[in-house]
Amino acid sequence: MTTHPLLPTPPLEGPGVPFTPSARYPDPAVEILDPSFLKLRLFSAHVEQLASGLRWAEGPVWFGDGRYLLLSDIPNNRMLRWDETTGRSSVFRAPSNHANGHARDRQGRLLSCEHLTRRVTRTEYDGTITVLAERWQGKRLNSPNDIVCARDGGIWFTDPLFGIAGHWEGEPAASETPWAVYRIDPRNGELQRVIDDLAAPNGLAFSPDEQMLYVVESRALPHRRIWAYDVGADGTLTRKRLFVDAGGPGAYDGIKVDISGHVWCGFGSSDGTQADRLDGVRVYNPAGQDVAHIHLPERCANLCFGGAKHNRLFMAASHSLYALYVNTRGCV
Repeated sequence: MTTHPLLPTPPLEGPGVPFTPSARYPDPAVEILDPSFLKLRLFSAHVEQLASGLRWAEGPVWFGDGRYLLLSDIPNNRMLRWDETTGRSSVFRAPSNHANGHARDRQGRLLSCEHLTRRVTRTEYDGTITVLAERWQGKRLNSPNDIVCARDGGIWFTDPLFGIAGHWEGEPAASETPWAVYRIDPRNGELQRVIDDLAAPNGLAFSPDEQMLYVVESRALPHRRIWAYDVGADGTLTRKRLFVDAGGPGAYDGIKVDISGHVWCGFGSSDGTQADRLDGVRVYNPAGQDVAHIHLPERCANLCFGGAKHNRLFMAASHSLYALYVNTRGCV
């Protein structure tokens, strides 16, 4: 059954999150914090709930060639597929090894961060799985979390401890390496550790020209932060500087960048307070000024751009998948 966008979306399984889309334009859920964002807002677009009933939604990635979106439901140990043509959601892969973040490589193949197996994999065109990284200098990785592929084919991913901290997103295990950010060299497949001084590195994304890398430090104290680095031709990172500080109880998770350099951040409350104000997506301009907040009834973990024009923002938020058309496009 295809669900009308203005009617409640039935849950995949279990209790869904009640959601009523705005009946008026512009959607009040899209809060303008600076007038510069007005050119990115579509007046007659509203936040839609596409699916609900997940335990912890993460890692959305768009497949335009198939007109579908894949995302993780980590505690349920499965990956889901939302089909744009039918509006239906189904199980894509189960078990998924408690997969978290996903991306596509330059050949369009699926890249996945697996918590349970503590590795990064690639799904080949025939469905077989190739392991790209699972050890650093002979020691096991912690639980690869989020991932991005650069234009040169280099694969970058973060490796905090979330998947080995308990039975919810993986299995309890001892950490053998510091939490870090890694790069898989596109020439020889060598694993390079490029950052090792951040507390739980999480989301990461490149600027439109890929001369800068943004990385979320999700356990920084007293506030969660996003750092920016200059990227060398060989993948080396220099000139670390603070891009933005969440401040107070705000917390970042996954991030994406649009073609004009705005950083779109999965956002929520780090301590459960002020959830009605903080849950959703926070948007920053290239100078680090917050320019908009997309309010959701749930904390947003990760997001991606997709759709035929690459101007539809998909938001994986706790139990549900949401979407909003915007007047910009995500970096490809």
